[in-house]
Amino acid sequence: MAARITELVLDARDPELLARFWCEVLGYVELGRDGDDIEIGPPGAGFGGPQPTIVLSRTDEPRTGKLRLHFDVNATDRDQAEELDRLLAAGARPADVGQTGDETWHVLADPEGNEFCLLRRRVPEI
Repeated sequence: MAARITELVLDARDPELLARFWCEVLGYVELGRDGDDIEIGPPGAGFGGPQPTIVLSRTDEPRTGKLRLHFDVNATDRDQAEELDRLLAAGARPADVGQTGDETWHVLADPEGNEFCLLRRRVPEI
């Protein structure tokens, strides 16, 4: 027997803002709401599908320090430079977590400052 990741939960001061951002980045859609929390995931698959859903969980607590877990994303239909432009236009911004400048990935932050990485390799859509 094994377990599988079905949901990733990200605390958010503004779940609406982050849901819009991550839906645009990942091609996800809103799947449901529970109070102030918003669950997003792949269209047509949703919870239990091949990709985990993301729950944006409302919190008023300030984030302190670097995230202990972050997302890595790869483009599916364009090269890294074009995807970087798309992510920046969607509201991402460059983030400095101590990289040297020789990395093959870009460290970015979502609109609430949560770091994520744009990797170089293009991957197929699921």
